[in-house]
Amino acid sequence: MTRPVIYWRIVSFVVAAAFVGLWQLIANLKLVSPVFLPGPDRAWASLVRGFTAGDLASKLLGTLEHMVYGWFLASVAGIALGALIGSSRTARSYVAPSLEFLRPLPVSAIIPVAIAMFGLTQTMALFVISFGAIWPMLLATIHGFAAVEPRLYEVARSLQMSRLAVIFKIALPSAAPDILAGMRLSLTVALILSVVCEILAGLDGLGHSVLLSARAFRSADLFAGVILLGVIGYLTSLMMSFAEARLLGYRRGVL
Repeated sequence: MTRPVIYWRIVSFVVAAAFVGLWQLIANLKLVSPVFLPGPDRAWASLVRGFTAGDLASKLLGTLEHMVYGWFLASVAGIALGALIGSSRTARSYVAPSLEFLRPLPVSAIIPVAIAMFGLTQTMALFVISFGAIWPMLLATIHGFAAVEPRLYEVARSLQMSRLAVIFKIALPSAAPDILAGMRLSLTVALILSVVCEILAGLDGLGHSVLLSARAFRSADLFAGVILLGVIGYLTSLMMSFAEARLLGYRRGVL
C-alpha cells in the first residue's frame, strides 16, 4: 500500500470519527428527540445486545444468504449470457433492442409480478434480487467482450481455436476488468434488494428487523440494523477490491 493511499485512508477514518462525534453531540443536546435519534452509544449497545442476547446474528445470516444467493445466480447468468452475446456481433445486433427494453425497467415494477408468480416466498426474493443484480454484470460483460482487440480474434481464427477456447483464453481475460466492476456494483444492488424483499415479504433478515424496530419506535435497534447493513456493504466492497487486485495484479506490469 503506497503512502498516498495510507494517507487518504487515515483521513477517511478521521472524517468518519468526526461524523460519529457530531452525531453523539446532537444526541446529547437532544436537538432531535431521542425517540427518533439515539446516540451512537445507544446504537452500539443495542448492536452488542442483539448479538449476545438477541437474534441479530440470525438476522444477519438471513440477509447475507439472500444477498449472496441472488448475487451468485445473477453472476452465473449474467457472465454466461454476456459472454455469448458480447463475443458475437450478430448476437449483439439481435439482442440489443430487447436489452434496451429491459435494462431501464425498474426492479420495483417487477416485484408485484414476482409476488404474483411465487408469492411472498424465498423464491420470490431470489428472483427479484437476481433480476436486479444481473444487469450491471450482463452489460459489463457484453462491453468487455465487445471491446476485445479484433486482432486477437484474427489470431484465434488463424490458430483454429474453438469458440470456447477463444472465450476462456482470449476474451475472458481481456474482459475481466469490466466483469469485476460489474460484479462489485451488482453486489451492492443485491444487498439493497435483499432488504427490500425482506421488508415486503416479511422474510427473516435485517430488513424485516429494521421494519419492526421502526414500527415499535425502537430507534436504537433501528440504527443498529442500519449500521450493520452499512458494515456489510463496506466489507463486501473491500472483499471485491481485494479480489480485483489479486486477479488483475498482472495488469500493473502492463499499464
